[in-house]
Amino acid sequence: MSRDICIYLEFLTDAHRAQIEKAAGAAGFVPHFFTLDQFEEAKDCLQHCEVLYAHSPELLRTAPAGLKWYCCSFAGVDPYCKDPSIFANPDCLLTNSNVYGVTIAEHVVMVTLMLLRRMPEYEEVIRAKSWSNQLAVRSIRDNEFTILGTGNIGVNVAERMRGMGAAKITGLSRSGRPHPAFDTVYPISRLDEVLPTASILVMALPGTSGTFHLLDRARIALLPASAYVINVGRGSAIDQEPLMEALNAGRLAGAALDVMDPEPLPKEHPLWNARNLILTPHVSGNMTLGYTCDTNVEMFCADLANYAAGRPLRGLVNRKLGY
Repeated sequence: MSRDICIYLEFLTDAHRAQIEKAAGAAGFVPHFFTLDQFEEAKDCLQHCEVLYAHSPELLRTAPAGLKWYCCSFAGVDPYCKDPSIFANPDCLLTNSNVYGVTIAEHVVMVTLMLLRRMPEYEEVIRAKSWSNQLAVRSIRDNEFTILGTGNIGVNVAERMRGMGAAKITGLSRSGRPHPAFDTVYPISRLDEVLPTASILVMALPGTSGTFHLLDRARIALLPASAYVINVGRGSAIDQEPLMEALNAGRLAGAALDVMDPEPLPKEHPLWNARNLILTPHVSGNMTLGYTCDTNVEMFCADLANYAAGRPLRGLVNRKLGY
């Protein structure tokens, strides 16, 4: 009897499929490929599969108790951790693909430069067909960054800012464990001490009960008026109403949000019209960069070999912690 893998993804190239077939054959598995317009076919196949490689809560809900490993092709696994009933097998392994650091870090560099060089305001100048060009700008060079989250995304952001001349990079994580990409790493419990001196605050946090509205009204008030806030983690980590109030009142220099709560953002939501705010529709990660797709498949193949050999999985998620 074959050991089957259901693969339900939209980004795979012929080369990716060949790579997976080779890795699966070496591990003693048979892969079955489906595109996103083949949900019913994938659902039928899944009923006899041991492994699922996808990003579909809907498909996962149809899986039998025989499913032993769900490899999520996305980094964010909060939908799978908040609702344990989504797994028919309570002991099903969950892994995620922490391969978005490069593309998200480049997005952070982009919006950081846009904020420091006053692009939201210059857009207003241009829309008014004016020619005011004397707004004072700031630089990444000699600036200071505070990064909430020292995982794959936070580390990639830190490395790029360091390469562009950042003077100091402070990280905050649950453990406060040191990491060479950061000058200092504090436990998240010391966030209130750090915020009053933050210049550019980058948020790269997972969506968990512990990160919900971590940046709330009281903490937004701790930030200097010259500070910028950039969020590429989860929209739920920021209380958006006081953020809008601070932006509109000039109590914050600006913000860039790639994630919001809710998503998609309703057309009538006041966040659209907040001052000095750059909004992007959750595009900093995605599967649009070739490197991201290639590394995603490489990680799955490596963990498939680990799984077959009974070794620990590299991308294993603690479903209780949510990451």
